[in-house]
Amino acid sequence: MFQHLIVIEPLGLLYGSSGRFLSPENLVGRSGASFPPSAATVSGLFAAYHAQTTKDSKTLKETLKPLQLAGPFWADSNTPENFHVPTPLHCLVKDQRIRCCMAWQQGQWLTWSDEKRQWETPPNDKFEKGTWVAIADWHKLQHPTTAKEVEVQLAPWKFLPHLHPHLMEDERRVDSDKERGSLFLENGVQMNPDACLIYLSNMPLKEGWYRFGGEGHMVNLRCIEIQADYIISQLLQAPLKQSFALITPAIWGSNRLSYREPGIQRSNGWEPLWNAVLLTERAMPFRYRLGGKERTKLLSRGRYAVPAGTVYITEHPQPAWVDWSEDWFPKEGPSLKRWGCGLALPLPGAIAEPTAETQGAIAS
Repeated sequence: MFQHLIVIEPLGLLYGSSGRFLSPENLVGRSGASFPPSAATVSGLFAAYHAQTTKDSKTLKETLKPLQLAGPFWADSNTPENFHVPTPLHCLVKDQRIRCCMAWQQGQWLTWSDEKRQWETPPNDKFEKGTWVAIADWHKLQHPTTAKEVEVQLAPWKFLPHLHPHLMEDERRVDSDKERGSLFLENGVQMNPDACLIYLSNMPLKEGWYRFGGEGHMVNLRCIEIQADYIISQLLQAPLKQSFALITPAIWGSNRLSYREPGIQRSNGWEPLWNAVLLTERAMPFRYRLGGKERTKLLSRGRYAVPAGTVYITEHPQPAWVDWSEDWFPKEGPSLKRWGCGLALPLPGAIAEPTAETQGAIAS
């Protein structure tokens, strides 16, 4: 169970990942942008801290074995306990307001019309993506009638891309590779100074300044114990039942293949465990493994993850995320549950409850 909030406050530009090299054939350097750092990055922070006081790698491995993290989230620095999580995808957001919520009703996603007093197909319109809601408002999201009261927020950071010349490794002059080009796009990220990044952890970490993210940027780190009356403490213990939403990306499947839900490997192939209906978006790349034999490790090949915000409707009731079996998660070294893979919160409002008024009132 998560017992601590890891609060990370950037000092200046937090993250500066080098994007792709720019050339006449590649003018989409922004596609390499990635923010905020995943829970796997914070896992590396724990490993680096404990490596300073641990004598050998075996002891370090045992120390980190029970570590479990989840994120990323963000919050106002003065109220870190009321952090923001990705908006569930059944909420249709426009101009930072939830216009309506979809619900699973008799085999299809529909919205309830107060004016027509009937279920109907969702409006054909462009809605905002990548928004966030405060965890204190999660109980309002659980009911379509109160979800419209929830205030939706945009991310408190912005990318500051700027061009850099690539220098030669052994000389301070530009490496002018004619095929690749000499410029790359650095994706610096500037956060609102009143905002901070939040991660959940089951282990404490000493407060102080740390190097975090790309290029050794400094951050101030605080560790806050999660109190029993915090809303996240109550939500994490609540059974998910048949409908829930992810607040972190999820990876299911074997070590080689990614699926949309956990399953069991049978002799005749992969068998899904939930037989779930999903409301989701395009799978997102998820990279965390380090490769290479040298001291400085490189990112290894990645996986595809079900994005945060995805809503699941399962055939049978499910327990709280903390009670999920580790056998559901791929194991590539540690179980992916270590990094909060697929952390989910209950969302009963995603299933429409049939009433005398709504029975048979589905619009054609």
